[in-house]
Amino acid sequence: MKKPIDFKIKTKYVLWSLTGICVILIALSLLNPSINSGIKNAVSYVITPVQKGINSMGLWFTDKTDRLKELDQVMKENDELKLKIDELTEENSMLAQNKYELERLRDLLELDNAYPDYDKTAAHIIAKDNGNWFDSFTIDKGTNAGFAVDMNVIANGGLVGIITEVGTNYSKVKSIIFDGYNVSGKSASSSDRCIVEGDLKLIDSGLLRISNISMNSTVKVGDMILTSPISTKYLPGILIGYVTELNNDANDLTKSGYLIPVVDFEHLEEVLVIKELKKTEE
Repeated sequence: MKKPIDFKIKTKYVLWSLTGICVILIALSLLNPSINSGIKNAVSYVITPVQKGINSMGLWFTDKTDRLKELDQVMKENDELKLKIDELTEENSMLAQNKYELERLRDLLELDNAYPDYDKTAAHIIAKDNGNWFDSFTIDKGTNAGFAVDMNVIANGGLVGIITEVGTNYSKVKSIIFDGYNVSGKSASSSDRCIVEGDLKLIDSGLLRISNISMNSTVKVGDMILTSPISTKYLPGILIGYVTELNNDANDLTKSGYLIPVVDFEHLEEVLVIKELKKTEE
């Protein structure tokens, strides 16, 4: 088996060959200028397309670089605009909250003026039981504000409920929509007595039950129902709601129906606590 021939050209030989060619070309160009022109033409024929290609690539890279710079600038400006939008959105949200809070405080002030005979203190709701309705909730003031058990709570122009537990800096409130809670009421127009009953299932329809109305009474749909003076815990004359439906009971002695409460028991945030207990005879 023959050994393969290892053919290698040394670098120095290549260098000498190229040097010789260059010397010959220089000599020929000196002896015959026309040869120099031909060489230039041949070189330009090869070099010119290469230069054009290099120039095109350079222009392409320059254009891409400029576009990347512009894109980077646009992205920075976009980030700045997003930040400004977020700031404006937050500012607008704060303004809206302040507006709503101002409206609520105005409502409380109007409610305060509606019951001038009672000493009242505002409180914020800080917790509530599960569900959509404020049938039982906690406010942020207690004995530190002079609150006590059985003090009446009002909001939205009418009766909310009553304080059932008091701590140093909190109070728990049961509202009149709480299941099993009854409030003694009366008609504002005729003073006829009735009972307003809490019913969480019924409140889903925005109503409370009203019962024990005498068959001979003149209570009618649309009448205003207030807390009665004979109530053991509720102060007299506080608005509860308006009669929306009345029907004769099966015993033909009384009437019952439904009442629309004046308080929005789904969206309470602040309340007023009347710092006075109902006075009853022992």
